[in-house]
Amino acid sequence: MTRLAVMGVGKVGGETAFLAALLGLVDEIVLYDTYEPILRAQVLDLKHTGLDVAVTTDTSAMHDADVFVFAAGTPRSPEIRTRADLLEVNVPVVTQCSRYLRGFGGIVITVTNPMDANNYGLQRWMGIERHRCIGFGGQLDSARFASLLRAEGIRAPAWVLGEHGEHQVPLFSKIREMFPPERREALLARLRAASMEVIHGKGGTVFGPAFHITELVRAILEDRRSVLPCSCVVDGEYGLSGCSIGVPARIGRDGVLAIEEWDLDPWEEERMRQAGMAVRDLCRRFDDY
Repeated sequence: MTRLAVMGVGKVGGETAFLAALLGLVDEIVLYDTYEPILRAQVLDLKHTGLDVAVTTDTSAMHDADVFVFAAGTPRSPEIRTRADLLEVNVPVVTQCSRYLRGFGGIVITVTNPMDANNYGLQRWMGIERHRCIGFGGQLDSARFASLLRAEGIRAPAWVLGEHGEHQVPLFSKIREMFPPERREALLARLRAASMEVIHGKGGTVFGPAFHITELVRAILEDRRSVLPCSCVVDGEYGLSGCSIGVPARIGRDGVLAIEEWDLDPWEEERMRQAGMAVRDLCRRFDDY
């Protein structure tokens, strides 16, 4: 039996559970949320689909899940300028989750922002191997980058590494067309702001994150061994350590099977360095424990 656990079943967590059920990826879904009304509503809503999947709120079943999605905590809103501003608000949630999941044997997907720092904190506080803690965000950023490129008539591989936040690193070197620095900076500014119209219009992003989280769950459960932009706890890769940051990662049943180290051009190398510095600063919050 394949089991998915989701902690935090609001818009993104709930939609992820629904998509996993709809696509037949799992046999059982375990849902947990501290807000009882939304938890009860999401359980009933899933059951009312009639899909052939068991739904439970038995938290003891989370420990035996194949994949655990951490989507709890305060989400980004129009009043919160950056994902990093959420750190202090969500540290207690990460603490609670890590203590609760000690001894967990599956794969953790971190969604809660600031995702990179929270992924590092979960891996550190849970005491699990780094390959079993994967941060979600790069797939969504890369999809947004692809959308911006298509709007300019460019269809090319779209990869975004670095921080899932202000220090994103779009890889222009993977595109055959020339991008001078000023054009890169203009596209990067648009990429940083890509979510804000959605956030202002409907209070938060839902469809994009949920779709790509579900694709990450699929890559794990089906052992696809595909390369995806994910936040991984690094130990020397790209010259970085002591943090979790977006890198090209080969994902399969055991989580991060390998981190690929691609050649970056000087513009990308400098922004990757800046991203590493920014993320490391946030991650130090989790070294106090």
